[in-house]
Parts: sequence; structure tokens; C-alpha cells
Amino acid sequence: MSRRCELTGKAVLTGNLVSHSNRKTRRRFLPNLVNVTLTSDVLKRSVKLRVSANALKTVDHRGGLDAFLLKARVDELSPKAADLRRALVKANAAAAA
Repeated sequence: MSRRCELTGKAVLTGNLVSHSNRKTRRRFLPNLVNVTLTSDVLKRSVKLRVSANALKTVDHRGGLDAFLLKARVDELSPKAADLRRALVKANAAAAA
């Protein structure tokens, strides 16, 4: 399982660990990933996702999973989240018609 947020695409970054004596060794900066179950109001179902804590705050700020997915770019989303977004757009179009 890759260390990548399914909603924002945040992934592992690399950099240097610099000691007091100024020696540099490579290190990894891992994203703060959390396994969560989010509910979709439009689709009336819950979805298990592995998202970063930052993405979780953003989902709450935007007003839920549905609002977040409609505003998100498809290239940042995981295949699972992109399928969910497609279903959401389809359900919204059916409700509007």
C-alpha cells in the first residue's frame, strides 16, 4: 500500500536530516495518513478511505465529502475516489433532470 492520500494526493517527500555537526543524511517525510469512513449524503453510503489529516480538515471545511469531491481535480484523486466522484456527478445530474 502506497503512502499517498486518496483525496489530495499528498505523498512521501525526501530531504536531509542535518545533525548538530552539520552532517547530512537522507530522510523521508511521511504524510499523516488516517483510515477513515466518510459518508456521502447524495449517494447515501459510506466509503472507507486512507486520507491525510490535512485532507480530513479540508473535507470538514468544505462541508462534507460530496462538496470536497465536486470541487477536487480528478488527476489528484485515487482511482477509488475518482469513481466515487463520477457516481456523484451522475447522481447530481439525475437529480437535476
